[in-house]
Amino acid sequence: MKYFAMLAMILVTASSAPAAPPTLEELSAQVFINATIVWQAPTNHLPTSFWVYQRALPHVFSPTVISNAIVLGSLQSKGFPPPSTNNFYIWEDKGPHYPGPIPSIFGIIPGDANIYYSMPNYAMGSEKDIPTDETIVKQAWKYAAQLGLDPAKLVQKKIYTHWCDADQNGHATNACGRGVFLARQLDGIAFFSFNDEGEGAEGFSIELGSHGQIRSFSLRWSKVEHYISQPIASPQEIIQCIKAHKIIVPPNVEEEDYFSKLKKLASVKKLTITKITPYYGEGVFGEVPTNDVPCKFATPFAELEAVADFGSSNGVVRFVSPIISSEVTRLLGNKTK
Repeated sequence: MKYFAMLAMILVTASSAPAAPPTLEELSAQVFINATIVWQAPTNHLPTSFWVYQRALPHVFSPTVISNAIVLGSLQSKGFPPPSTNNFYIWEDKGPHYPGPIPSIFGIIPGDANIYYSMPNYAMGSEKDIPTDETIVKQAWKYAAQLGLDPAKLVQKKIYTHWCDADQNGHATNACGRGVFLARQLDGIAFFSFNDEGEGAEGFSIELGSHGQIRSFSLRWSKVEHYISQPIASPQEIIQCIKAHKIIVPPNVEEEDYFSKLKKLASVKKLTITKITPYYGEGVFGEVPTNDVPCKFATPFAELEAVADFGSSNGVVRFVSPIISSEVTRLLGNKTK
């Protein structure tokens, strides 16, 4: 599910306190409900307006990109498909009597501007001689160039670790891969990802395993063009969205008790916003694409960092909000008047 689609599923909407156990929407409607909101985030690094981009889909990859991707996956024996608007897959060899669905190890999805590879038996692996972080980053930039990506439009994110195997308590026991995500940038603003692996974002991610073997990679890169330029929302407009519950506190990666976090945020006495960071995401803030249709737009939004004062303790909280004024107006309607 794309980023804005996921956010729309938990977009806060006001509701009364329930008698039954609260739902996600009902809990979200209580977030920061009694908080005094103070804006202390610098904004001088932000532009006065942002472009909303239109994605040209399907994206037909060039023969060079396709062949280089096939070679990266060491799949030359499977042949080289021609450029097309049709999906293309290479399936893992599981034998004639495999009881379950057969996974694909390579795919070209023009409708989502995506090429991916995942080695056979991806859930298994060795931690022996995994390359250094420096080598992983160097290889990532090298392969990104081979796949036709402009390095000036990429920014490196954190190195991540992939764990294989687990003990009887479910705790990971074996680091079988390390990787990095190079996020795409529009106007110097990166696409937001769910996690360090680049999930839900445009850009290039790659994971290397034992002896430098390529365990997986993913390229997502659509052709985009300017659609409309919109003025930035003011701090006061963003505060209005917070008060109207038109912001989202997304779950952290592998967060075990998201509901408890939302319940706790209902008791915040004072919320001091200390940082605002713009990102791009696919789709429209708070709207879910129908029939799994690919997102036609790349829209800017804001990640806010704030200090939450609970009365007896403080904590840092991050959440997302609109960053362009037209999105505020759409979400709040005549409440902005």
